[in-house]
Amino acid sequence: MKHRILLAMLGTLCAAAVHAQGAGSNVFGVGWMHLAPQDTSKPLAIVAPGAVAGPVPDTGSSLESADTLGLTYTRFLTDHVAAELVLGVPPRFKLNGEQALAPVGLLGSARQWSPAVVFKYFFGPADSAFRPFVGAGLSYIWYSDVRLTDGFQRAVSATVTRNTNPGLKTEAEVDSKWAPVLNAGAAYQIGRNWGALLSVSYLPVKTRARLRTHGTPVGTIESQADLKINPIVGMLAVTYRF
Repeated sequence: MKHRILLAMLGTLCAAAVHAQGAGSNVFGVGWMHLAPQDTSKPLAIVAPGAVAGPVPDTGSSLESADTLGLTYTRFLTDHVAAELVLGVPPRFKLNGEQALAPVGLLGSARQWSPAVVFKYFFGPADSAFRPFVGAGLSYIWYSDVRLTDGFQRAVSATVTRNTNPGLKTEAEVDSKWAPVLNAGAAYQIGRNWGALLSVSYLPVKTRARLRTHGTPVGTIESQADLKINPIVGMLAVTYRF
């Protein structure tokens, strides 16, 4: 009888150890990340020194969704509170023309970098296999490798500078921004080390694209467009606890 009781106790402890995600646990995740912008844009506006000269009517745009590889590292500070670092291979977002720019099609593209730190609260006991969570944090977003298509270059020459000279060159950059992160999801511990993660995040963020067109009769003309990106980010990942 004593042996049976001891075996039962050991079995219980082993089961708890298999699923435990408590204070001191470290969890690494890798998987698919889908970014779906809920975007809106304002028309291009010609900028004079120190003031906005005026908008260019019917020059809207929209962003396509993007997919990439996501990475997470989670450190459990207590049985319920964890800090998570979220990284990923920078996805390339494509910007398409709308309204008067719709015939142009693809206007350009850029890579988005958006590492984030998120603090999560996990529900349920630490030895539960299934644990839903909610979280909030902060992301720093910046853009690199900004490219404009030839079609957009010609459209800018025609609509912003009123010049069809094919020799005009337009360059672009996008402002960097801090953005809050709201997060919810669930983790499932399959065994002692391996598990799965499903999460959805929302980042309310707006930024500004700045254009400089060189070689016009009056010199360099600057224009800008304000963009609300507000992406919903879904992630499905395999996790490893150590």
